[in-house]
Amino acid sequence: MLAITPGEPAGIGPDLIVMLAQRDRASEWVALADAEALNARAQRLGLPLTLTDRPTRRAGQLCLEPVPLAEAAQPGALNPANSPAVIAALDAAVDGCLDGRFGALVTGPVQKSVINEAGIPFSGHTERLRDRCGAADVLMLLAAGDLRVALATTHIPLSAVPNAVTEALLESKLKLLLDGLRAQFGCARPRILVTGLNPHAGEAGHLGREEADIIEPVCARWRARGEAVTGPLPADTAFTPNCLADADAVLAMYHDQGLPVLKHAGFGKAVNVTLGLPFIRTSVDHGTALDLAGTGKADPGSLVAAIALAKELSRR
Repeated sequence: MLAITPGEPAGIGPDLIVMLAQRDRASEWVALADAEALNARAQRLGLPLTLTDRPTRRAGQLCLEPVPLAEAAQPGALNPANSPAVIAALDAAVDGCLDGRFGALVTGPVQKSVINEAGIPFSGHTERLRDRCGAADVLMLLAAGDLRVALATTHIPLSAVPNAVTEALLESKLKLLLDGLRAQFGCARPRILVTGLNPHAGEAGHLGREEADIIEPVCARWRARGEAVTGPLPADTAFTPNCLADADAVLAMYHDQGLPVLKHAGFGKAVNVTLGLPFIRTSVDHGTALDLAGTGKADPGSLVAAIALAKELSRR
């Protein structure tokens, strides 16, 4: 059984779960959410919904593990009072994965700002899951078809990226990526492109020393171990079709270096995967879309893809 968390109750997460509950399902999944919030969103969307505490695959029905909100959720209106429930649902889903009740976790979009406004330190799902599981390190990977982009650093200010990119960090991230591509994606000999940090990958040191001093030595060590690791490459070169044709994944140095390309290629159908956890976790590739909440205009494509990939990776 897959566990699904809707994320921010004022966003489109509840819409997407209600919309997908209208379909017959090939596998069982349970939503960890507030019953009244889901019923209210279903009524607003004009869709039938029957909540049950038993596994079901029938259209119009949804298995629910209740996680009550402090106050009624209003579409499009953030409420810090409900942030503890967002975190509680996520933590309960993680605990269920760790104790074997759930086979995988699929997460809906959260609003980091309102969670922090509630006094809960939160930089993102990836970091929360790492800490909850006690994992030494994790890796954020987004997949859109054959294009896979992993991030050496995730949700930190751009000004903090150069100091964060260390040899130890890159060693850890490359190991997670190589292991994950083998174990979860079935790549017998993963081929990885590693981007530089600076324009033109530092231009032989004239635009920065991070490539020569940090990134290249790490790549060279992995090549000496027999791994197909290429880099550091200029980011604008790494993402050209010719380079990507010979790669199973790209390791980008920071969030907005890799994800704009990925989302341009597959927005609405891309999936976020966390490698390094003791269970499978996938997520949608988009935010809370507060302006679309309760309108019926939200596209469930990314959640459909996230559920399908979670099932595939769990089987593998």
